[in-house]
Amino acid sequence: MRTEDLGNHVSILSGSAFKSSAFNRDGKGLPLIRIRDVKAGCSKTFYDGPYDDKFVIDNGDLLIGMDGEFNRANWNGGKALLNQRVCKLEVSSKHLDKQYLYHFLPPMLKRIEDDTPFVTVKHLSAKTLRQSKIPLPPLPEQKRIAAILDQADALRRQRHRALDRLDQLGQSIFYDMFGDPVENTKGFQIVKLSEAGSLDRGVSKHRPRNHPALLGGDHPLVQTGDVSNAGDYLRSYSKTYSETGLRQSKKWAAGTLCITIAANIANTAILDFDACFPDSVVGFVPNNDFSSLFIHYWFKSVREDIERLAPAVAQKNINLRILRDLDLIAPDRTQQETFSKRLQILERAKLETANALSSTETLFSSLQHCLFSGNIQC
Repeated sequence: MRTEDLGNHVSILSGSAFKSSAFNRDGKGLPLIRIRDVKAGCSKTFYDGPYDDKFVIDNGDLLIGMDGEFNRANWNGGKALLNQRVCKLEVSSKHLDKQYLYHFLPPMLKRIEDDTPFVTVKHLSAKTLRQSKIPLPPLPEQKRIAAILDQADALRRQRHRALDRLDQLGQSIFYDMFGDPVENTKGFQIVKLSEAGSLDRGVSKHRPRNHPALLGGDHPLVQTGDVSNAGDYLRSYSKTYSETGLRQSKKWAAGTLCITIAANIANTAILDFDACFPDSVVGFVPNNDFSSLFIHYWFKSVREDIERLAPAVAQKNINLRILRDLDLIAPDRTQQETFSKRLQILERAKLETANALSSTETLFSSLQHCLFSGNIQC
């Protein structure tokens, strides 16, 4: 099967650096598509200022987030504006089927991500995209491959939705027990997050941080993408440290709450194993008055408010000072334990659904590899 540079068959439009002074949450202007919005498919941030029409995105446009975890999605959130570090791909060749491209991008982006050095957050360039190779069977074969993957993807999405509904149920239990944590509708005592436990950034002292001698050992290395893709508990990882890597880092104990502070801000997950992480992830260890699970769901409830505290620069991030000064509701430990018990029951259902989803993902990946490697018998 012949392969060609992707840039020969698509046009790539990078988003604009819109002025943050015109951002709002009041619905004024058009929604602004940032990195986190690509996967979510909607945006709650709006832009009410001047713009070039070429940056207007509509349903069906193919987008890629170019920082952190490289996600792709067909946009389905209506007319919106393309912000910086998000790009739009448009097929410009009669030799490439758009839906074939849609299915080819995830494994391609994963290869790029794995090969991209990281400091705090990985970055993808339009040049890298253009130079990436894509296999190009005849157009009818591309359409056949896309149709097969469409069917397989439908089952995968169905199981994702089931898991999302269970996750939403956990959030509903939190609101039922503790009310709106921002408004503190149930009148709990307020403490600073720093009073609820200890927070420290991950450690990666060596430069460059991706030196081969640091990687490939037995010590799990958790990155922002691992946290963002986890549920309540972080049970998998994509990279490891060697003994050399461990010596220049720090290992956190299972039960630590991981908090992302760059790219995808304030995503959280509870470690299910001992692990290291870079300084784009913060570790939170609660004191005896708080549980990691309660703090995790509190973060999920206030995440959008925390994100508004991030400086409006090319790559949003927050720091320890901002985190430590956050106002946290403080229900008594008995209430938190009741919440945890309810969530444990829910977690068993989520695990069963997640295991089914994992099997589906494995089969889907195998099917992708088979079809894109030119095995027409798949």
